[in-house]
Amino acid sequence: MALGHKTRKRLSLLILLIGLPAYVVVAVTILNALDRPSIWVELAVYVILGIVWALPFRAIFKGVGRHDPDDPNAPPEPPEPPKRRR
Repeated sequence: MALGHKTRKRLSLLILLIGLPAYVVVAVTILNALDRPSIWVELAVYVILGIVWALPFRAIFKGVGRHDPDDPNAPPEPPEPPKRRR
């Protein structure tokens, strides 16, 4: 079942406002239970967790910042710039 544009926008907002802060609290709680590892281990864990949290939600976040493709009153998308050759 494909989600509509408006549903994806609402879900992404819900994830960012409720899910992400909850994920941060869980990550900090788990790291505090490890008796303060070295700063480099802690940094690596935070960087990895900062990337991993969004992977399951890629489909929801994709295209949320664009206009609704089903809205007849939406302005047309600007053309993509030409690709540069090297």
